[in-house]
Parts: sequence; C-alpha cells; structure tokens
Amino acid sequence: MEDEDRLYRLNGVAHVAGYIDAKPARVISGVSKQQNMPLHDRIIPYLETAGLYHLARLNSQWFWVDEPLLSAFIERWRLETHTFHMPFGECSITLQDVAYQLGLPIDGKPVSGCLTEFENLMEQGRPAWVWFRELFGELPPQNKVKQMTVCYTWFHERFRVLPADATNETVRIYARAYIMMLLSSQRFADKNANRVHLRWLPYLASLDDLGRYSWGSAALAWLYRCLCRGTNKNVVNLAGPL
Repeated sequence: MEDEDRLYRLNGVAHVAGYIDAKPARVISGVSKQQNMPLHDRIIPYLETAGLYHLARLNSQWFWVDEPLLSAFIERWRLETHTFHMPFGECSITLQDVAYQLGLPIDGKPVSGCLTEFENLMEQGRPAWVWFRELFGELPPQNKVKQMTVCYTWFHERFRVLPADATNETVRIYARAYIMMLLSSQRFADKNANRVHLRWLPYLASLDDLGRYSWGSAALAWLYRCLCRGTNKNVVNLAGPL
C-alpha cells in the first residue's frame, strides 16, 4: 500500500494492529461481573415471559475469559465490517450464535434508546428516580447512588432473599431487580462493573412486554460496539457479553 498507516486508522481511532511492531503485545483484560442473585422459583415465570430464563440459568456459572486469545482476536477485528480478518478469510460472531448459545430471542421490537440523556425519552418526561420508586417501592440511600447509577451492593442486600410470604406485587419487584441486574451485569455490561444504570427502567415498567423485544440482536450490537472500542491502542480492558 502507498500509505500503510491509513489501514489502521478508522474514524480517528488508532487501531492496535498498527502498533504491534512498535510496542510489546497488549493483553486486554475482560471486564465481567457475576450477578450472584438467587433464582427464586416464583420469579422464573417472569424470566420465561421475557425470554431471559436460559440466560438466567447461565448466570449461575462463572465463565473465565481467555484474555490472550481475546486480545489476538481484537487485533484482527475490523470496524468497517464487524468481522475478524483471519489468514484463511473473514469470520464473525453472528445472530445465530447468540440465539444458540445464550437462548435470547432474536425476533421482535428493537431495544433502543439514548445512553446519556435517556431520561428525556421516558414516558411523559417522568423523572427517573420517581419511576424507580414506583417500580421498586423505595429509593436506595444516597451513598449508593452516583448520577444515574446504583451500586450493585444495594441490589444484592435489598433483593437477594425473597420473603416466603411475599405477595404477587413483591414478587414482581424482585423480578424487576433480578432482570435489571441480569441485563446490566451479563448482557450489556460496561466498564463500570460495580453499578447498575437506570436506562432499563422503561423496559421494566411492563414485565409482560419484555418478551416482545429482540434481546439477542441488542446483545450482539453491544458486543460489536465493545469490540470496536477495544481496537483502540489505548484501551486496556473490554466489557460486553464476552
């Protein structure tokens, strides 16, 4: 090529593949968080309705990430095509892989929204914390809150043990807490591994409608997003459904 360096600069991002010869090989760390929330029998029907039950069963297992192998794949990840460029050709993670391995629904309504100013998209401009109180029955202490996130520890302490005499409404609250933790820690994990974002409140408002969404498509898109970010030579860890 006339200008080989251009191959490794995509949308202003310095691709790590362009710097392998200039610096020691980078081993990227995988960011993962095990939910450790008990799967109570009474919330299983809500998970089945949402199409998340198989994912919840996987959550009881701890999967170790082969970080050197992950790093090698990221060095061959191309942002333009969302594929790994291998010596034998191109390959990628597909929607079929997500459906088979994670059991997530791949048909239905898109999971969409705004990650930064998501509160503006809520129903009738309802403040996020007002909606949080309505869905969970209470607000977390201020020392467990940071901007639009809540510490994992608060969810663990508050919703880990479902009372034996819980009413149906209490079971729904615990189901919301479990699903919110599941989405934040397993499918749409980010590098802030110790907090749960409030962006899932609009989906949790109606548990009966959760099964209408294509969670598998959203999980794959989030993984692609994380892989693209991981190609930056300055990135040292990677989140997402690894």
